Amino acid sequence: MNFSIGDKVQMKKQHPCGGNEWEILRTGIDFRIKCCKCGHLVMLSRQKFEKGVKKIVEQKQSD
Repeated sequence: MNFSIGDKVQMKKQHPCGGNEWEILRTGIDFRIKCCKCGHLVMLSRQKFEKGVKKIVEQKQSD
């Protein structure tokens, strides 16, 4: 899968706040994602992130 900053993804596991949609803030070796429901920031390795993604909900439009 190809991920870019601004994309929203659905993770396999739900966040404790009840949300399962996350916005990608940083890509590379590590991914920084933000919960769309509560705003909590999480940093994950690429391997953990790719394993935990269920689907891409919304892709940011590139100009």
